[in-house]
Amino acid sequence: MMPVRLLIVEDDRKIAEIQRRFIERMEMVELCGIAHTLADARDQADILEPDLILLDVYFPDGNGLDLLRELRAANSRSDVILITAAKEVDTLRDALRGGVFDYILKPLVFERLHEAIERYRSHLDKLSALEQLGQSEVDALLPRATSAPANTGRQRLPKGIDGLTLDKVRDLLPQRSRWNAEDMGAEMGASRTTARRYLEYLVGTGELSAEVAYGSVGRPERQYLPKA
Repeated sequence: MMPVRLLIVEDDRKIAEIQRRFIERMEMVELCGIAHTLADARDQADILEPDLILLDVYFPDGNGLDLLRELRAANSRSDVILITAAKEVDTLRDALRGGVFDYILKPLVFERLHEAIERYRSHLDKLSALEQLGQSEVDALLPRATSAPANTGRQRLPKGIDGLTLDKVRDLLPQRSRWNAEDMGAEMGASRTTARRYLEYLVGTGELSAEVAYGSVGRPERQYLPKA
């Protein structure tokens, strides 16, 4: 599994540094560059070809939405998450028309960014595993799949549980008779904390049972067993 290559485009150097530190805390994410102007962002996006760009809207030398439109017009393979203080509905509409993967309002918090990038990584995993599309696969990949209305019969997921990542965990479960959070995190390319959150959710739904086991040094460890 290849890491997500990420470019930060943010004119405020302090905010860019916060984003950089957040990214360093995430697994399977590689920071390939930081741009503080749109001109620099254009060059870096063209040369580095990142998988994902964290893009602000307001810059001294222009508007980040213009860069988004340029990327789409050039058929760039880079996806974009907008991180902005812009709360205008028209800005959101323009961003959605430009095909942003996510839209995050400032002030940025780690958990929201981590959730967005985890969902992006799961999205890439789903795409790479597909050989042919059916309607169900398309529905699972579209953003609306994780926020379907209650009357569609799809289960509403709690905050912090992403549908695509949950499907990935479910796909991994049959590979072992029992799991711990560290092993699951290694398999899904996420932190132990993230893996534990999904495993505990499946305990709550009755899909897993949990028990405490003691290792060779006597340290208790919670283990998860798929139910027959």
